[in-house]
Amino acid sequence: MGKPKMLGFLRRQGKTITYSILTLLSIVGLLLLFKRSPPDSEIVIVLAANEGGGVQRWKTPQDWSVERSSITNKKDYAKAHGYTLAIKDVSLKRRYSHEWREGWEKADILKQTMRQYPNAKWFWWLDLHTFIMEPQISLEDYLLDNVEKKVYRSLNHSNPLNLPEEIPYVDIEGSPQVDLVLAQDCGGFNLGSFFIRRSEWTDLLLDLWWDPAMYEQRHMEWEHKEQDCLESLYSTQPWIRDRVGFVPLRAINSFPPGACSDQADDTQFFYDEKERDFVVNMAGCNFGDRSCWDEYEHYRDLEKKLHETRWFQFW
Repeated sequence: MGKPKMLGFLRRQGKTITYSILTLLSIVGLLLLFKRSPPDSEIVIVLAANEGGGVQRWKTPQDWSVERSSITNKKDYAKAHGYTLAIKDVSLKRRYSHEWREGWEKADILKQTMRQYPNAKWFWWLDLHTFIMEPQISLEDYLLDNVEKKVYRSLNHSNPLNLPEEIPYVDIEGSPQVDLVLAQDCGGFNLGSFFIRRSEWTDLLLDLWWDPAMYEQRHMEWEHKEQDCLESLYSTQPWIRDRVGFVPLRAINSFPPGACSDQADDTQFFYDEKERDFVVNMAGCNFGDRSCWDEYEHYRDLEKKLHETRWFQFW
């Protein structure tokens, strides 16, 4: 074969290989384009954050650090168990022309999130200053599978506000499903970490919880805002009490030293390293002489220590 013919042959072969590669890349691209996205998880973790900036004050470098650590903690946990993480902005927002609803965002954000994830069944609300200490635990095994058998339905175990233990027309036996799982701290219902199930009952509760008429009438009386509102609804509405279940605070919401300071000796509220509580909630860490950054760094380092694998453990 002469040199000119050889060059022509090589050019033709090169074009053929190039076309083959382009065809293969096109097929791969189409497959990736039309590949179905994985279905949304039935469990959505709703993390309250403020990635855009400060709320009522400038965010410090420590604030940014805590936020990044908290988000990473929830992302890693959600990825490990196949859950969906929804990071929701809780910046100060004016929801109505005449009022500020800062401190009343939870019900509204949950309604938005339920619309955003129509296939999800359970939603786990977490405040920013929470940290999952035992990330190997799945929510299904820990709580949500057979949830009715893992909660208590009355105030007999804990009632720090002395709410009425019984009210007329409550039918726990006839309505066994639990749609809201809460814990109580020394000051009442704790909304830093709670679970809520999608249902018609939940839709009604969130509408009433966020109702502007109730807010207008009582918001000056309710120092703890959403918490006081929910406690009032639980105290007076039998249909709400029917579907609420409680767990001990340390099951989903352990406190660090400094929270519930007037009951500092009561072990039912505070994180126990030996018992490996599931979640720590550094509630109130931005008040007084406490430091959110110091507390968050402590529990982040402790979580790593508790789960580190040393080489000599294999021998």
